[in-house]
Amino acid sequence: MVFTPPAQHHIAVTVFAISDDRLRELAQSALAHARSLGATDASCEASEATGLSVTVRKRKVETIEHTRDKGLGVTVYLGSRRGHASTSDFSAAAVTQAVEAAHNIARYTAEDGAAGLPDEDTLERKPRDLDLFHPWLVEPEEAIALAQRCEAAAFAVSPRVVNSEGANAYTSSGHFVLANTRGFMAGYPYSRHSISVSPIARDASGMQRDDWFSTSRLHAELATPEAVGDYAARRALARLGARKLTTRQCPVLFEAPLACGLLGNFVQAASGGSLYRKASFLVDSIGKAVFARHISIEEDPYLVHGAGSSPFDEEGVRGLSRLVVRDGRLDGYFLSTYSARKLGMKSTGNAGGSYNLTLHSSATDEEDDFEVMLRRLDTGLLVTELIGQGVNYVTGDYSRGASGFWVEGGQIRYPVEEITIAGNLRQMFMNIVAVGTDALVRGSKVSGSVLIEGMTVAGA
Repeated sequence: MVFTPPAQHHIAVTVFAISDDRLRELAQSALAHARSLGATDASCEASEATGLSVTVRKRKVETIEHTRDKGLGVTVYLGSRRGHASTSDFSAAAVTQAVEAAHNIARYTAEDGAAGLPDEDTLERKPRDLDLFHPWLVEPEEAIALAQRCEAAAFAVSPRVVNSEGANAYTSSGHFVLANTRGFMAGYPYSRHSISVSPIARDASGMQRDDWFSTSRLHAELATPEAVGDYAARRALARLGARKLTTRQCPVLFEAPLACGLLGNFVQAASGGSLYRKASFLVDSIGKAVFARHISIEEDPYLVHGAGSSPFDEEGVRGLSRLVVRDGRLDGYFLSTYSARKLGMKSTGNAGGSYNLTLHSSATDEEDDFEVMLRRLDTGLLVTELIGQGVNYVTGDYSRGASGFWVEGGQIRYPVEEITIAGNLRQMFMNIVAVGTDALVRGSKVSGSVLIEGMTVAGA
């Protein structure tokens, strides 16, 4: 069956040009043709997405983008050989051509014993309703006004806010059907919305920029444009007069959005693709301590409205509500069907990545907000922006350009820039001292600010 919440079906009809029934027909047609060509197995995804993005700069409209995309991707298996092709044309001839292209690719690819559809007992036959579809039927004029309000609020904070890289209002909705030749067929509608702005401040020392955004599946839960603009401007203003630091060893407090990035580094290192290629410092780490003992990391794909929620992964495999890290020990990896087979393990339902991954600390008190985390830092570096991709997942070596604030006695003293923070992820995870209650959602990750001791800060 295709999963569409009955109460929202009438909304889906007004948002989408292609019905769920039509997507089902397309998927079934592709699978039937694959079978007729002699395919051992096949899978198909048919989807449609629509969206509106409006950008203004200094009150003038810069871009208005309406999008309406559709696509069909088909994977054909001939034993342990695999071929994939796709098309954005839903005509019968184009679908037939895509299936035949996938079939021809499979004929000439090498055999791979790990290739194939998921095991039948892992497929999610009864998907849950996670209420992920809340379309925002906003007109361009209203979206423009929201972006203008957001940018205006940034300019209103101070005359030192002199420019802007723009403000944006964005909404998107989509739906899809995923099917395979083992009788699985399911899908659901979803939505995402956001408001953002990037103001620029100036004083005698020069210019600084920063940004902020609010995102949610429900537009009613977005922060007000004025709140987003005001906060973004204050962040930019706080960076004025930034200094450089001399090289030193000190504790580093990662602001919550950057702490979510550290979670992303962990997911990359603990993902099947890195593990079976032996390209991760977490190879053979199940059951071993990889974080400080007070740290646990929870994954829950089934949070209602969750930014990282899904009733099944990109292969139709049910996810796991679990502790990936328990009291510092690694209890599981992030595995797709293919990577699990390469490792001689079972899929964890993570084809496509992690789902609602949350960093917890048993040492965290309810009062451990951002101000308390600054006091715990005492003297050290608060990092608010990272630059570059200097992470070696084979060794765990970590080196990123950074900017932020120097803190003494638990108080922010002055902004800093043109510095590099360096360490090793293995040691950084073990050296987490505290996790704040100032939790933010960034994509599929949730974390408060994270305090890590013993990092190298390199400057002038």
